[in-house]
Amino acid sequence: MGVFTYLFNFWCIAWLIIIFVALFPFIFACIKIKRLNRYGTKLTNIWADVFFLISGMPVQIEHRFKPDANNTYVFVANHFSYLDVAVGMKVVRNYFSYMGKSSVKNIPLLGYMFAKLHIQVDRSDKESRSKSMMRSKRALDTGRSLFIMPEGGIISHEIPKMHQPFKDGAFLLAIGSKVPIVPITFLNLYEIMPDKTIFWGLPKVIVHEPIDTSIYSKENLEELKTRVHEVIQNELDAYKNGN
Repeated sequence: MGVFTYLFNFWCIAWLIIIFVALFPFIFACIKIKRLNRYGTKLTNIWADVFFLISGMPVQIEHRFKPDANNTYVFVANHFSYLDVAVGMKVVRNYFSYMGKSSVKNIPLLGYMFAKLHIQVDRSDKESRSKSMMRSKRALDTGRSLFIMPEGGIISHEIPKMHQPFKDGAFLLAIGSKVPIVPITFLNLYEIMPDKTIFWGLPKVIVHEPIDTSIYSKENLEELKTRVHEVIQNELDAYKNGN
């Protein structure tokens, strides 16, 4: 790792922590006061806004669809980089919860915030998966959107090809609660942060048109998964090929 990359990583990590620590007392208040819960998500949006500004990496978002802040969606994206979650906080402005790995709970302060504002799941534990699905269903039914990366982790061995098959959870939840799925393509985050090292770059994101799930059921679940996969993967392929 060159000197510039080393210093850039130190700069990014330092500011990521500084901004979070500065906002944490307000996030904590939002967690503790139920009527303020939704503002906890807004504060994580601010965290991402300030971080990407200070890091000199403004996120380039192509909105083929602008989500209505008052509507409920299931946002679904590819997952190739540790940067995906931070960019997701920048992109999704609805009141939402991530549905993600429970291992985040071990990180001081951040783990507490994630456990309270978002939905943790231990994919190796059947009971944890069941509880997470129930919490997610309640969230959707009360007007809270979800953000899920259905590959189930950074597990693709052929990036930028997404890992298949997708996990069912995001699609079952969207069908069950009759909310649209909004596909999101993270075009180049795996180039900016291919492992645990950040290289300077401009994150590029596409927010796609929503997919109406009211015409789907459990019986044609695979058809819905395939449709979402094609929307995201086609853009990844076009980007790779320079189109």
